[in-house]
Amino acid sequence: MLLILFLIISICVLYIIRSLMRYLIPALFQSVINKAQQQTQQQQNYQQRKPEGAIKVDYIPEGKKGKLPDTEGEFVDYEEVK
Repeated sequence: MLLILFLIISICVLYIIRSLMRYLIPALFQSVINKAQQQTQQQQNYQQRKPEGAIKVDYIPEGKKGKLPDTEGEFVDYEEVK
């Protein structure tokens, strides 16, 4: 008798949980999707405000200056292959 009562109660509890999850899971996914859409929209707005080709330099170290003038390029040894 105790086993039958346990089975009936557990089946009822599982049925109730299953019924609740049918409504809670879609609501949870909808909130996750809305949050992702908002983040995507914010990123697109940020990229649209930035003018194309604009460069902003925050910090230029003073001790780092090139050894060669800008007119000279970097020399690279190469071996000609025939």
